[in-house]
Amino acid sequence: MNLVESLRRHRLLAIVRGKDPVAALRTVHTLVEEGIAVVEISLTTADALTVIRQARAALGPDALLGAGTVRSAADAARAIDAGASYLVTPALVDELAPYGVPLLMGALTPSEIEAALARGADAVKLFPGSVGGPGYLRALRDPFPEVPFVPVGGVDAPAARDYLARGALAVGVGSPLVGDAADGGDLDQLRVRAAEFRTVAAGDTP
Repeated sequence: MNLVESLRRHRLLAIVRGKDPVAALRTVHTLVEEGIAVVEISLTTADALTVIRQARAALGPDALLGAGTVRSAADAARAIDAGASYLVTPALVDELAPYGVPLLMGALTPSEIEAALARGADAVKLFPGSVGGPGYLRALRDPFPEVPFVPVGGVDAPAARDYLARGALAVGVGSPLVGDAADGGDLDQLRVRAAEFRTVAAGDTP
């Protein structure tokens, strides 16, 4: 799987994190049903590996299903064994490249961005994006014009629109999209939010 091309095509990465594994799995299915193709299940989710394993079994081998909050090589090994096809980290993590799956590595400063690329990152998760906002991404585009950035953290629909307009490869969206669905909340409202973010990712005016 080419993670960069997938993110460039879809422009939206949904981040599922919750306290209820059954609700988290339902949330993944709902997001996919609503046309959000790239989904990350955070390892901080209750029974996350089971959620990943069950989602993979239901969605098939080609689904763009990854593991997030990967903080070690051991995390990576467990997530891949469960069926994750790409890994997302919150920060710089060593010894992930040998696992041979696409890697979205967390970084914030220019030095961290260089370090993420040196560690084999396919794309850089700009985290937490809320620290600098879309203006910070715009400033990074000058020294790093070829780096594919995916801002994550506090990305609501207006911020997503701004990030994409300023050169983000895609945006990673957690609670502004998922809300409380992964804790057992309203799936109908999740569908409404999914439609809104899909409109933003498509570049249309809501």
